[in-house]
Amino acid sequence: MNGELKNLTAVVTGSSRGIGRAIALRLAAAGAHVLVHANRSTVKANEVAEEVRMLGSEATVCQCNLQDELAIQQFVGDAHAWRGGIDIWVNNAGFDALTGEASELPFEQKLQQLWQTDVMGTIHCSRLVGRRMKEAGRGSIVNVGWDQALHGMEGDSGEMFATSKGAIMAFTSSLAKSLAPSVRVNCVAPGWIKTEWGAEHASEYWEQRAIRESLRGRWGTPEDVAHAVCFLASPASDFITGHCLPVNGGFRNATSRDDG
Repeated sequence: MNGELKNLTAVVTGSSRGIGRAIALRLAAAGAHVLVHANRSTVKANEVAEEVRMLGSEATVCQCNLQDELAIQQFVGDAHAWRGGIDIWVNNAGFDALTGEASELPFEQKLQQLWQTDVMGTIHCSRLVGRRMKEAGRGSIVNVGWDQALHGMEGDSGEMFATSKGAIMAFTSSLAKSLAPSVRVNCVAPGWIKTEWGAEHASEYWEQRAIRESLRGRWGTPEDVAHAVCFLASPASDFITGHCLPVNGGFRNATSRDDG
């Protein structure tokens, strides 16, 4: 990598696995020192931190429940104290409503958990770190939305994710204005990305639908999202703020319906 983020300090929430892990490693490869965040177990987070160090960057691990506003205040304070400031903050953490025990929860409980983690967690973190960045006169915040929040998708999952991720995308636009001109705020909107659900739980219907809906004719990878995040966090995108970048291989409307 060309070191475009050399010696900058980055925080990536939800970075113990999946897309968050890929983002943490991509930022480290570009020269950033990375705080790896986990919600519960720090075992995987420590593994990611070691991978960051192997790339030549500093790393530390922080555990925080992003549904707890007081815990978030402590988290942001600790992150700021780690290296005396924060240059990049990526709000990647999200509630997993599709796999594990959570997949069996009623719609209302899933939506509540998504709202508290994805939306309120993003808002609380962004506002706290945004104030610190504005005082420092620099910084970049990157949020994570969802490409189909702009188009809509049928079924329970579509309704839940469009509601929560659409809110994040709208919040991004307003926060960019609040923190201008010194702090940039952008958003990536991933499409069908081969995370744990796509790799291990998606049915043949969803496997083929993901391919069919992308103009590139394939699933995206966590690394595809990580490259986009790195660009938005870097000086290369200095004249871009308040923007939502779809990372979906180009979206093609679905031709069939499913009520799943």
